Amino acid sequence: MDGDAIGVLLAAGAGSRYGSPKVLAHDGAWLDTAVSALRDGGCERVLVVLGAADAPMPRGAEAVHAPQWRDGLSASLRAGLSGAGRASFAVVHVVDTPDVGFEVVRAVLDAARATPSHLARAVFGGVPGHPVVFGREHWDDVAAGAEGDSGAREFLRGRTDVVAVECSRWATGVDHDERS
Repeated sequence: MDGDAIGVLLAAGAGSRYGSPKVLAHDGAWLDTAVSALRDGGCERVLVVLGAADAPMPRGAEAVHAPQWRDGLSASLRAGLSGAGRASFAVVHVVDTPDVGFEVVRAVLDAARATPSHLARAVFGGVPGHPVVFGREHWDDVAAGAEGDSGAREFLRGRTDVVAVECSRWATGVDHDERS
């Protein structure tokens, strides 16, 4: 299935282990990088889900507020999907993987478009990471199964129809939870 894609960038958390909201990290450089990766990787629109902090939006991005952001990643995921409109695919990404670029987004989105399940996710050295692409037909189930900081983990657990796209040739996919 071809179809338009929307980027959903999860960036609402307080970054308690990091010491500040990651959406503000490196003077907004992580935010800029993630938005560029989504746009240049094939997303017509990019929604940045905010909560703990507001941030100036990079060109081509729109802010969406997650009122229950303190409930964890799941609240951000639900807010992003509910704001996604009529897109065919949601490319869900996180702000704290700054080495993930457009090549990763494009590869995972292309894989989701090409598979009947319309589900794909980036893996780095065999380890699942972000972005994860969901065809529209899955959004309600993804949102319904999201709890706390698990995001879409329960939805994805045990599924055999999610295409794993090895992306380590482009990035490490390392999630920065603490300052280095």
